[in-house]
Amino acid sequence: MAIFRIEELEPERKQARGSYLEFLRARSMSAGLYVIPVGEGDRQTPHREDEVYFVLSGRGQLQIGDDDHSVEPGVFAFVEAGAEHHFHSIAEELSLLVLFAPAQTNG
Repeated sequence: MAIFRIEELEPERKQARGSYLEFLRARSMSAGLYVIPVGEGDRQTPHREDEVYFVLSGRGQLQIGDDDHSVEPGVFAFVEAGAEHHFHSIAEELSLLVLFAPAQTNG
């Protein structure tokens, strides 16, 4: 069992100098904090795992396949394994809780 506080994870993510910090890994799932600043692109490629995003703060757009969706705090988005998707038109820095099931693999 583990307890995480988002406000404690953000300094760790910044120190790692990356946009993504994985903070939980189990066989059945993994979780991370993903931050996309205004003016930066989202260079994701499709994942082998199902994925859920929960918007903690910020505003922008999420394209999944041919559909475009506005995202803001409180939005919960599901992306099926293998689906093309990316965030764009970031109006306010996006901070996202990301869950993968099963745990994210590389590639």
